[in-house]
Amino acid sequence: MALDFVAGCIGGAAGVLVGHPFDTVKVRLQVQNVDKPLYRGTLHCFQSIVRQESAFGLYKGIGSPMMGLTFINAIVFGVQGNTMRLLGRDTPLNQFLAGAAAGAIQCVICCPMELAKTRMQMQGTGEKKSKKKLYKNSLDCLVRIYRKEGVWGINRGMVSTFIRETPGFGVYFLAYDVLTRSLGCEPEDPYMIPKLLFAGGMSGIASWISTYPVDVIKSRLQADGVGGVNQYNGIADCMRQSWQKEGWRVFTRGLTSTLLRAFPVNATTFATVTLFLMYMRGDEGGLKDCEPAPHALAQQAQPSSL
Repeated sequence: MALDFVAGCIGGAAGVLVGHPFDTVKVRLQVQNVDKPLYRGTLHCFQSIVRQESAFGLYKGIGSPMMGLTFINAIVFGVQGNTMRLLGRDTPLNQFLAGAAAGAIQCVICCPMELAKTRMQMQGTGEKKSKKKLYKNSLDCLVRIYRKEGVWGINRGMVSTFIRETPGFGVYFLAYDVLTRSLGCEPEDPYMIPKLLFAGGMSGIASWISTYPVDVIKSRLQADGVGGVNQYNGIADCMRQSWQKEGWRVFTRGLTSTLLRAFPVNATTFATVTLFLMYMRGDEGGLKDCEPAPHALAQQAQPSSL
């Protein structure tokens, strides 16, 4: 159990390192001012950040997800595994329910973590070296928000995070279960690892597509107030203003970078987890002994916050 937990944490960390630059691009596109847009699209945003802020600009806010990985993976692993055992049968429906339960409960850690990440990613936009940094790092960001706004402040966007994560994790586990069953991922299959990589990557894409409009609203709510001006009064008001100003396309802002990020992040996580378990359990009979039940493998490989 402890080994599975460590493997999941390492896999999640690898996923963050691979996917964070795309996440920075996603957030910038989601929250940019439509009246004075800084970026024309995914590629232009990526190039602008590197040119104006250096390559390190793509990794702004990475401290927050790296710090929260252990707690998020612990919650996801424990809840998903215990829920599957409680439900008794390994079926696609139970995979969805177990994933949804895990997604809902991990919001307690995920929401403050993503708030700090979003605020750090927005800090110093367009500046190679920020003249005045409001936050020193992710932890300082949360401390300052707490001192100014209290518990409600560090949980800004909790409801939208819950609405995103609950079905999102459910879809992830459901899609992964269906894909691995369809592809026939057996321990003795020489192509098992590529199949797992493909199943994990596609499951991540399916999960993001299913909840992406909610993620746009969440990002806007968590970025709201940067600079001292609050634009939205809540989820409904954010949806209304966004729709009126930008139309339905607002709910797809940053989707390209998100999907580009989703596949390698999930694929990297699966590969890291599998290779780590193969190495650590090499004396116990190789890969076959490393392969747990389908729901347990999905549980190990699931990255934090998709």
